[in-house]
Amino acid sequence: MACGKKGFEFGMRGETMTIKSKAVAIWSVIASFVIITSALPSAYGLEFPEVSQVDIAADVSTFAASVDSPIESASALYGSIDLAATPVGGMFSSDLALVSSISRQVEMARTSAGARKVAQAILTQEFGFGQAQFACLNKLWTKESHWNYKARNKRSGAHGIAQASPASKMNVVATDWRTNPVTQIRWGIRYITMRYDTPCKAWSKFKRSNYY
Repeated sequence: MACGKKGFEFGMRGETMTIKSKAVAIWSVIASFVIITSALPSAYGLEFPEVSQVDIAADVSTFAASVDSPIESASALYGSIDLAATPVGGMFSSDLALVSSISRQVEMARTSAGARKVAQAILTQEFGFGQAQFACLNKLWTKESHWNYKARNKRSGAHGIAQASPASKMNVVATDWRTNPVTQIRWGIRYITMRYDTPCKAWSKFKRSNYY
């Protein structure tokens, strides 16, 4: 029995040593993998960080102020831009200038002296006539209406500076002919050039027939 007991104990110690040896061997392999992995370079020998970070500098207070004040934010955004130099801004500025010019022209033409100046400008710049033709036009419309855009012949219904009869003829230029002296002037010059070629020929007709 004693011999058997000793043999059993010897066997147990042998198995324990075997297990310890296997454990040491396993941990040796793991340690080797760790060392090899840490020693290996990344792809193509370069080190690439796993995460890229981009720092964006932002003035939070300025942004908050722009949100609270749309007008100031627009100024901050467009303040350095000449809007008139942009295509849209240029068109907008041009349209405003045109409207302003037309308004001044209409207001000027509400007086007889102003109407003469406007008619002379249109006659020379848009129709290409000289001073002699304007002189004839001045005589003609002085006789017809004294350059008064409100002039109206109660008997014939003729209206305006050019005394269009019927007055509705001026609709071909614009429908504001009752109150717009420039519309009346443009219609009158158009009528003269289409029917008589020149203001002087229209004036000659008026002198013969007392109408044109």
